[in-house]
Amino acid sequence: MTEPSPAGAAAARLLARLVGLGLQHVVVSPGSRSQALALAAAALERSGALRVHVRIDERVGGFTALGLAAESGRPVAVVVTSGTAVAELHPAVLEAHHAGVPLLLLTADRPAELRGTGSNQTTVQPGIFGVAVAEVLDVPAPASDEDVAAAAEVAERAWSIAVERQQPVQVDLAYREPLSTALAAVEPAGEPIRVTAPTPEPLVVEPGPRTVVIAGDRAGEAAEAFARELDVPLLAEVSSGARFGPQLVGAYRPLLDDPDFGGRIERAVVFGHPTLSRQVPALLVRPGVEVLLVGPSGGERYDPTRGRAVRADSVRAAAPEPDRSWRGSWVAASRRLLEATDDLPYAGDPDAPGAKELREHQRTELAALRAPITRRVLVDAVWRATWPHDRLVVAASRLIREMDAAVPGKRIRVLANRGLAGIDGTVATATGVALAAASAERPGTTRVLLGDLALLHDAGALLRSPGEPEVRLQVIVGDDGGGTIFDSLEVAGTADAADFERVLRTPREVDYAALAAAYGWEHRRITTRGDLDRVLTAPAAGRSLIEVPLR
Repeated sequence: MTEPSPAGAAAARLLARLVGLGLQHVVVSPGSRSQALALAAAALERSGALRVHVRIDERVGGFTALGLAAESGRPVAVVVTSGTAVAELHPAVLEAHHAGVPLLLLTADRPAELRGTGSNQTTVQPGIFGVAVAEVLDVPAPASDEDVAAAAEVAERAWSIAVERQQPVQVDLAYREPLSTALAAVEPAGEPIRVTAPTPEPLVVEPGPRTVVIAGDRAGEAAEAFARELDVPLLAEVSSGARFGPQLVGAYRPLLDDPDFGGRIERAVVFGHPTLSRQVPALLVRPGVEVLLVGPSGGERYDPTRGRAVRADSVRAAAPEPDRSWRGSWVAASRRLLEATDDLPYAGDPDAPGAKELREHQRTELAALRAPITRRVLVDAVWRATWPHDRLVVAASRLIREMDAAVPGKRIRVLANRGLAGIDGTVATATGVALAAASAERPGTTRVLLGDLALLHDAGALLRSPGEPEVRLQVIVGDDGGGTIFDSLEVAGTADAADFERVLRTPREVDYAALAAAYGWEHRRITTRGDLDRVLTAPAAGRSLIEVPLR
């Protein structure tokens, strides 16, 4: 067999060491300059050491890697060729940076002698992502056995930084021709290395001031546990991972506006990255409110106070005071508000005595099943159909705010791209989540709830990749005819109506059945609550696109 080229040998050494360190998934977008990396990944997959996911669109590939990393909890590599292919990763890299998700960006590049000469598909790649990466490793084109051996050290450095800092790392890899040659079997190399961050003593929080715990995106269950320990109200966003438990205040937004509740807060303990309301940042910048920010929030730490807040890596509560009236008043008021705004057409009590009551219940139940679907009905149905063994991904559409305002507490896995809260990449992210769950043999369904514009923005992510395992993935699109999220903003009342419709609402007419058929997905169009419940509770075995026109 012909000796491998320096490019092929170095690429194989790099990926083999990454797999030895714990890499499980690599997303590959095909290209000439990156061919050695792609072929080395394929060889490792043949040996059963790695899962390869092929995406022809680098932007889709970046968000697929983001979903894989978010669900698996470990770095995922993404391989792209040189030039504009690298720039296509930028949206996913920004989201990963702000959300604190580790990615290994293996960007193939031209050798030093071609940089700055106007050579085809050559630009300045090292540092192209700016502050959105923890570090840039600019690796020269390998020319010797020593250079090939050094690829393992590059792998170890990149892996350690990504794991320790939970951030993307760019490894810019220059290669000279020949870009690849035939490879022998590629096996994982070396042993995992333990990357540990120092664990300082938690800050002890004493009871006393009227306190609320705020759980933003990716806050995790630690927020709920701390609220219980301190026995204070928990204001948890829907993608926080903490929206459950006896401390939960579901209707936190109107209560923050109420002087008898929000106006009396003296201290706020914030976990994660709150993004779903205007009331939370308004509270945190209010004079006289003590703010404690717990843990990192991605690469850019959340702090609307601009440095006034106290920071702590972790916290623990001192023994709570026996007076539970503060927490109790919030929970009770939230329950009353949710009941008062519950306009869902649910049936009455089936155990009510008497034939008259039973007939009335049956009529009410039938009307509920036949009722058209509103946003509130849609988010309620999806929330109720999702269980702890499932995964729910929610786009940065109007629906996540509707869900955050209305759904009760439930201990389920909810993910959302809230680092920058963009609508791009939602389907790709959810696909990555589903693939990681399938790889880990986790049961259940992955659901993604999104609006029509978020789906159309990422329609290319519906393309299936040959060789991947089938996943149970429901893409549920609430079609309200465009970007109605702008209806709630000031511009809706000030802009010319025709201009507002054309450049902000941007309504589109799409044949979802044809779109699903083009990509090989099952399609269902659902118009009543009864049909919606059935399709959610008995999902198709593979990938399905659920079209839900909203009233």
